[in-house]
Amino acid sequence: MRLGINLGYWGAGMDADNLAVAREADRLGYSVCWAAEAYGSDAATVLAWVAAQTERIDVGSAIFQIPARTPAMTAMTAATLDTLSGGRFRLGLGVSGPQVSEGWYGARFDKPLARTREYVEIIRKAMSRERLTHEGQNWTLPLPDGPGKPLKLTVHPVREYIPLYIAAIGPKNLEQTGEIADGALVLFYDPEHAEETTLGSLRAGREKAGKDLEGFDVVPTVPMALGDDVRGLADQFRPYTALYVGGMGSAKQNFYNKLAQRMGYEKEAAEIQEKYLSGDREGAAAAVPHELIDSTALLGPVERIADRMQAYAGAGVTTLSLTPAGFTLEERLAGLRAGVEALERAGLA
Repeated sequence: MRLGINLGYWGAGMDADNLAVAREADRLGYSVCWAAEAYGSDAATVLAWVAAQTERIDVGSAIFQIPARTPAMTAMTAATLDTLSGGRFRLGLGVSGPQVSEGWYGARFDKPLARTREYVEIIRKAMSRERLTHEGQNWTLPLPDGPGKPLKLTVHPVREYIPLYIAAIGPKNLEQTGEIADGALVLFYDPEHAEETTLGSLRAGREKAGKDLEGFDVVPTVPMALGDDVRGLADQFRPYTALYVGGMGSAKQNFYNKLAQRMGYEKEAAEIQEKYLSGDREGAAAAVPHELIDSTALLGPVERIADRMQAYAGAGVTTLSLTPAGFTLEERLAGLRAGVEALERAGLA
C-alpha cells in the first residue's frame, strides 16, 4: 500500500503551508499529492504550481469537475500537466453535486453516469491523439453542418497513457468506475464495510471489462490525527463529517448521506441531515456517531494508526491518501512523518 497526501482546496489561508506539506511529502517518498476544486480555487493551476516545486511525487486532480470543462479541454489540461511535470500527472474526475453543477456552472445535474461515461470516452480518444470525432447524447464532435473538422491533440504527453480516476460513492457509479477507469477516489472508507459499500461494486465493473481488481487503484482520502485521546481527536472531525453527511448536495440527493445509511447509520444520517439543513450545524456535528468517525479516520498514537493501516490494506486499499490534522504547519508535517512511520510499523512500506 502506498501513501498519498490530499491538500484539499487552495485559498483557505494555508497556501504557503500547503506547498511546504507537498514538498515534505515529496521528500518522504509519498506516492501522490492531490488537489481539489469546488467553486473557489481550480485544481489545475494548483497542481502546476506544486509540480514545479517538487521532484518525484505525482500530482493528481481530486477532482476536476466534469461540468466545469468540456472533455476536450480536460484532455488538453491533462496532457499539458503531464508534460510540465515530467510524466507525474494523474487525472481524477467527478460530476460534483447538483448545487455546484447547476448553481455555479449552469449545467444540469442529470444522467451523471451516462455523462461521465461519454466524457471519459472523449478524453481517451483525444489523449490517444487520433482525430477527434464523437456522436453522443451530450457532445457531438465536430458539430454538424458547420466549419468544424476533426482535430487531434498537438501536445505529446510524456506518457502514452495517463492514469484516469473517478470519484465514486454510490453502487452504480462505483460499478461504472471499475469498468471504465484505472482507479477510484473515495471518501468515508470503512475497512469493515468495504466489501458491501465499495469493493463489490468495483469488482462487478471490472468483471464487465473482463478484468479483476489487480492493478486497479483504490484511493480513499482519510483524515488523520495523532494523540492518545481518541475520542477527543475524533471530535475535531465532527464538523467535517456533518458537512458531508448532512449538507453536501440536497435533501433528496446526498451521496454521502446514503453511504452512511449503507454503513448502518440510517437513523443517525437522517438526524444529521435534518439538523444541518435546518441551520443547526452544531447539533448536526453533535449527532455524528463517534464510531462513524473512528472507522473512517486514522486516530491515536502511531501504533494504533499502524493497526488501522493494516486494516485498510486488507480491505483492498492500494493508495491511502492522508489529510493530517493540525492548526500549525509543524503539526501537519509531524502527521506526514507519522504516516510513514506507521506504514513501516504495519509492514506495508
